[in-house]
Amino acid sequence: MSFWTRLAAWLNPPDPGPVVFDPAWIAILEANVPLYQHLPADLRETLHQQIARFVRDKHFEACGGLTLTDEMVLTVAGQACVLCLKLPGPPFPRLRSILLYPAAYRARERLVDELGIVVEREVVRLGESSSRGTIVLAWNAVLSGARNTFDGHNVTLHEFAHQLDQADGRADGTPFLRAPEHYARWTHVLTDGHARLERLAADGKRTVLDTYGATNPAEYFAVATEAFFEKPRQLARKRPDLYAELQTYYQLDPQTWYSKG
Repeated sequence: MSFWTRLAAWLNPPDPGPVVFDPAWIAILEANVPLYQHLPADLRETLHQQIARFVRDKHFEACGGLTLTDEMVLTVAGQACVLCLKLPGPPFPRLRSILLYPAAYRARERLVDELGIVVEREVVRLGESSSRGTIVLAWNAVLSGARNTFDGHNVTLHEFAHQLDQADGRADGTPFLRAPEHYARWTHVLTDGHARLERLAADGKRTVLDTYGATNPAEYFAVATEAFFEKPRQLARKRPDLYAELQTYYQLDPQTWYSKG
């Protein structure tokens, strides 16, 4: 069995059975996820099925005194599953749990300083993704990011892009691509783009991408994903090579979803 055959089997575990999308969920999606209403009808139907699988298969947990509601679950699922509209298999097969806090939360972070010493510090976060199958999100950031469709800042899209990137256990800015020949072009475009963003960030210049993407290749991919779905026309105009790579990966063309008016 070839590597790519094994990979396909790993990414496409057996489906546990049929799913049901509750029509009552549409009202929540329309109210909280404006992007939903811009989707073509066929993609909306696909999204419904992906959401139903996501809700069935993932464990949601409220933290920090938050009370979990259907609105929270559907607002997260509705955005996350947009990333998986054309990806093979069930959405985020290696993801098990989504933890929701009411707002920014404190977390412990370990890092290696310039002397090679491991240090631990407390940081405040709006979200994080783990290759061990967990995503943590601040609910107020989820909601505000969902409702502002065009600012290029969306913590849900960002963290779930990380989850796609981490599917192989590494956060390196390169998710599983559809064919081995795609990797060379992907690496060239995204490595060049990351270096360019580093220079722009150092010079304090504005760019279609959030300069947080200059942090490392993993953040670059996550930030590029935010722009691809929320600023597709600007990204296609300013960085056509990057837009084309993301279009090939996601098999979507978001700039066609919005009217030109």
